[in-house]
Amino acid sequence: MDNALIIEKSIFIVAIFAITMVMAMYSTWAERKVAAFLQDRVGPNRAGWGGLLQPLADGMKLFAKEEFEPNTPNRFLFFVGPAIAMSTALMTSAVIPWGDKLEMFGRTVVLQATDIDVSLLYIFGVVSVGVYGIMIGGWASNNKFSLMGAVRAASQMVSYEVAMGLSIIALIIMTGTLSLKEISLQQQGMNWNVFYQPVGFLIFLICAFAETNRTPFDLAECESELIGGYHTEYSSMKMGFYLFAEYANMFISSAILAILYFGGYNYPGMSWAVENWGVNIANVIGIIVLFIKICGFIFFYMWIRWTIPRFRYDQLMNLGWKILIPLSIINIVITGICILAFK
Repeated sequence: MDNALIIEKSIFIVAIFAITMVMAMYSTWAERKVAAFLQDRVGPNRAGWGGLLQPLADGMKLFAKEEFEPNTPNRFLFFVGPAIAMSTALMTSAVIPWGDKLEMFGRTVVLQATDIDVSLLYIFGVVSVGVYGIMIGGWASNNKFSLMGAVRAASQMVSYEVAMGLSIIALIIMTGTLSLKEISLQQQGMNWNVFYQPVGFLIFLICAFAETNRTPFDLAECESELIGGYHTEYSSMKMGFYLFAEYANMFISSAILAILYFGGYNYPGMSWAVENWGVNIANVIGIIVLFIKICGFIFFYMWIRWTIPRFRYDQLMNLGWKILIPLSIINIVITGICILAFK
């Protein structure tokens, strides 16, 4: 690998991390605006025009707040928990194709940090490590409510990762690849996978809510039962890392949903745009289209949060083990039969 390519990839990775952080920050602003709209109130409107500087004010507030540490024998793990949660939330962005390519400075810039053949396995591997951030934080807090939240998070994520993985198997059978780039290329035009795998998409969407600890699956941090759950004992930016990790996960999971089932950066007439407007303009439009799809899913996350009440814990487990897993297995069988019959 030449030095120019290393520099190019490094700049791209830093840019993606920065975009992920900005999206996470402004998702907090959008969350409050959506909640205000659904509840017929104003929302943040003091810091900047329309409250646009509110995320920066919140960040400064978290940095300035007093650091509090509980009386715990696991001080090191108490610090490691939020670090793991934040790191895994950012690492998944490395294999996401944000667009096709751009011609810049005499070079072809691929809009993906790295294209590996097993992108989906990489994402599942990183996401499965993310649960340790919550478990370690809850256990090291030396607090019964935090520990209970960590146990809930672990059981919830393990349960729904099984169904999520099974829903992806049907998609892999259909596409024949684990590469997100290849899956995107197969959906040119309106040949979106959601039309062929509607049940798999629905299962994956529900599991994504559980993986990101979003309502109605926020049993790990529900304030009505566990004060604040696994991050009860955290303050300042350690708590901020947990909060930002949730919104970063929401952004990344929305990107994965858009790529797997809604064509990613592809849009109707993209090949025509490449021929008539050039590669750069067509692919910049593709990037914009992908972010529109991502913002649509983020809005859906927020809409659900302020519409549906959270489940009881037994309902959460029943849905995962007794409904979603059998349904995903049936979907795999039907997909295999259809491919054998119509291929």
